[in-house]
Amino acid sequence: MEFELTDRQKMTRDMVRDFAERELAPIAAKTDRDEVFPEGTIRKMGELGLMGIMIPTEYGGAGMDAVTYATVVEEISRKCASTGAITSVHNSFPGWMILKYGNEEQRRKYIPDIASGKMLGAFAGTEPNAGSDLGAMTTTAVLKGDTYIINGTKTFITAGPICDVVIVFAITDKEAGTRGISTFIVESGYKGFTAGPPMEKMGIKGSLTSEIIFEDMEVPRENLLGKEGDGFKIALASIDGGRIGIAAQAVGIAQAALDESIIYSKKRVQFGKPIASFQAIQWMIAEMATRIEAARFLVYRAALMKDSGKRFSKEAAMAKLLAGETAVWCTGRAIQVHGGNGYMREYTVERLYRDAKITEIYEGTSEVMKMVIAGSLLR
Repeated sequence: MEFELTDRQKMTRDMVRDFAERELAPIAAKTDRDEVFPEGTIRKMGELGLMGIMIPTEYGGAGMDAVTYATVVEEISRKCASTGAITSVHNSFPGWMILKYGNEEQRRKYIPDIASGKMLGAFAGTEPNAGSDLGAMTTTAVLKGDTYIINGTKTFITAGPICDVVIVFAITDKEAGTRGISTFIVESGYKGFTAGPPMEKMGIKGSLTSEIIFEDMEVPRENLLGKEGDGFKIALASIDGGRIGIAAQAVGIAQAALDESIIYSKKRVQFGKPIASFQAIQWMIAEMATRIEAARFLVYRAALMKDSGKRFSKEAAMAKLLAGETAVWCTGRAIQVHGGNGYMREYTVERLYRDAKITEIYEGTSEVMKMVIAGSLLR
């Protein structure tokens, strides 16, 4: 079986590759160093339709598929992993979730501005003491008349300090376990909504991350997404799609590490010849390329299954597991190819090494991915 991107997918990939080279590569190091949100870049991406890739055109989106989405996130992440993280979360969660689980009034109200990038979206599921265990969350939502009163704290929220709309998960029935979790569309301007300061992170520093605190926050009843008790189901379905995005981000980082290693090994001369002529370097580059290709095709397979409407939890977990580990391994090898220079901040691989690690952690750690895969095989 041979997999080939369609002409439209290739055209989009090439357009984004050119955009990333022109717009992201020149500022990626500064974005990392200054820990600034790339607002201007995100605005341009919105104009190109890259903030609503899988949103139908009738709601202002690009109307493309999950495979295209994966190629876009890969190409963006290849030049700036921070922007890749923003792109992945924004496309995977708020707009898509409202499209799939919202009513028509919610879709018309929120999706066009999310798809254009005018509203920046976030996903708030993780809590300080719950981590990957959504069933252990303590954030509550109590209905009083036509208003839900939400109290609790969410953490590690991508775009938390600057988001406009957040998909929030909270307990509406404490006695029902995971079946008592519900989902809400929350605007950052609501009274009782507070975003904490940006967290100091190891990598993806331009993707600002923070806690979000809800103190008697009032949310209109009409902002309930789906039905009460649907939250756990909605979260799991959405996270599967998010894992495709993070896997694509990891492939982009790994590909950048390979690109930099090839360029450097051809230029760096030791013992009278380029180090690319040394077998030790050749073997590292060969294995990097092989692992990247394997990870990329797992990402494509998961995306294809999503597009076909098939269940893809296992495939998304496999893609993220392999891609995350590939990103960490390849960036480590890239440092080795660069030697002492690779440890210096002036070289791109130092940033790639720091950016790569998070792909083994967020949207489910590698250990959680193994649990998902094993659970699918052993049930």
